[in-house]
Amino acid sequence: MIHEVDEALRRLVRGEARRGSEIEVAFDAPNKDWASRRNAPTVNVYLYDVREDLRRRSRGLLNEYDQLGKVSARHLPPRHIKLSYLVTAWTQRPEDEHRVLSDLLLGLLAHDAVPQEVLTGSLAELGLPVPMTVALPPPEDRAFADVWTALGGELKPSLDVVISAPVHSGRVYPAEQPPKEGLKLDAHDGELVGHHVAESGAVEGQRRVAMARTHRKSR
Repeated sequence: MIHEVDEALRRLVRGEARRGSEIEVAFDAPNKDWASRRNAPTVNVYLYDVREDLRRRSRGLLNEYDQLGKVSARHLPPRHIKLSYLVTAWTQRPEDEHRVLSDLLLGLLAHDAVPQEVLTGSLAELGLPVPMTVALPPPEDRAFADVWTALGGELKPSLDVVISAPVHSGRVYPAEQPPKEGLKLDAHDGELVGHHVAESGAVEGQRRVAMARTHRKSR
């Protein structure tokens, strides 16, 4: 699923940031070693945090239906995983980097969710919205400066893009099949003894129950 979100972001960033220029999209950690090897204008989309979006967790079970419209199985609702990306622009001049970030900010703000046309794989198959936020304040337990410190690089202007991707839980429970057997009762020494019979013999079983009851009354 993560690689599918990466590919969707690659397509989205290229569509919003290129504007006729050749800008590469990279997912490497933007540390000093990577920056020293960069030789072309680049937008870096660095995944720095993965956690479940608990606000979107649902309870209960969802039904799966067969070709006859009967419930064949039940499964847990999809879970949503928040993928947080640090988006930065790398060019020769800070002014150009700011222009690229401005294009990205305006372009991404136009979407409350990742557009369906850039989704692939399981994200496209699920057919569910993939919510996206741009440039929101960071959570209280995390600061962007801490991310740059961990990377060992210099602080740069960046956009925080958070995508909440739905993921199938993989937990499926087969539905119980309706009973196909009935109950047959026979009278032995004045006692009723029951055992299962095939559904085709249900009528015969009912007839024997009636006979057993008549037999007991006659005694």
